[in-house]
Amino acid sequence: MAAVAAISIFVVAYVLIATEKVDRTKVALGGAALMLLLHITDADKAFFDSHTGVDWNVVFLLLGMMIIVSVLRQTGVFEYVAIWAAKRARGKPYRLMVMLVLITAVASALLDNVTTVLLIAPVTFLVCERLALPVVPYLIAEVMASNIGGTATLVGDPPNIIIASRAGLSFNDFLIHLAPLVVVLLVVFCLMCRWLFRSAFTYDPKRARDVMALEEKEAITDGRLLVQSLAVLGVVVAAFVLHPVLHYEPSVVALLGAGLLVAATRVTTQQALEEVEWPTLVFFAGLFVMVGGLVETGVIGDISKAAADTTEGRLGFATMLLLWASAGLSAIVDNIPYVATMSPIVADLVAKAGPDGQVLWWALALGADLGGNATAIGASANVVVLGIAAKNGAPISFWTFTKYGLLVTLVTVALATPYLWLRYL
Repeated sequence: MAAVAAISIFVVAYVLIATEKVDRTKVALGGAALMLLLHITDADKAFFDSHTGVDWNVVFLLLGMMIIVSVLRQTGVFEYVAIWAAKRARGKPYRLMVMLVLITAVASALLDNVTTVLLIAPVTFLVCERLALPVVPYLIAEVMASNIGGTATLVGDPPNIIIASRAGLSFNDFLIHLAPLVVVLLVVFCLMCRWLFRSAFTYDPKRARDVMALEEKEAITDGRLLVQSLAVLGVVVAAFVLHPVLHYEPSVVALLGAGLLVAATRVTTQQALEEVEWPTLVFFAGLFVMVGGLVETGVIGDISKAAADTTEGRLGFATMLLLWASAGLSAIVDNIPYVATMSPIVADLVAKAGPDGQVLWWALALGADLGGNATAIGASANVVVLGIAAKNGAPISFWTFTKYGLLVTLVTVALATPYLWLRYL
């Protein structure tokens, strides 16, 4: 009965989120409340269990980076980058999108994709306003680029950190095995953008001339605060990259960076917190509790175990099934709890398959990371961007995102299929 109730709550909540009849934060809180009310889960499992509860690492990573971005915003640096990017693109809309996509993808490989979209979204609003361009296509392209680029490294996407921890993989392992494919996927994605968002590429010569006449240095309003903020951000980024050596969780690094920035500058606590996307953080917490209910009742585990049992002894079939099943499930359930649930099963399969079995880890990473592009709630970065867009008066509906995301996911996962088969099988 508990499993049936958990599935029913999750399905109804998902439908409400998809149809946008009710605010998604209300839906997530309501679903989480029902999971607790019906004893499908309890306070200990919802708030303190690392497998079935709220992933506080994700929540506090977001909170810390939102505070850092809030302080950075007050320096004028986003206006600077917006003008710089528009001038380098000479006001050409498609060229600008490619530039923003590549910047986002590279940054996502070095930071994580959530941090990257928090930094790049304000720039996008500003540059699109300057050039009279619709901002939604650019935001969608950027968040998809962040999920693709983040696939390349250990710190680029939260599921990769979970996989690395379970499998004992290093930063360089991800770079060697996944980065070559990611480069190809980015080239293909840039070409797809030309077709997917073709209606957004309206060139305005007058606006372009006006932008070319601007001096980006004049956008900086507080040079001292900018130096302080960039110094702290640089330390935070370095700590992210050195995670395998320092052993500080990204959430801890982000909170320490945020605290240091607020303490060391003239920015008040109120100013630092006013840009935090509280509804997004609450939505994540509720979503984690709902998914935790599915984990607690064994629903996700049973599905994953059944898939694993059908592939035992057939490495090629197991790899392809894991890749595509992970992409499909990550479109429905946030890829972080999915990977946390699936990784013990994959570890067993890898142990049975021997040295060649490591390909299963790459199949899981590619499926979960690329599958996160399929729907608006498939990856943490998607949810964050939708929250920022809504707050800034440019809401992105679930289906607007998903109609692009499904196609991008199908193409990228399809390209990952021969890569895994030819390189490892």
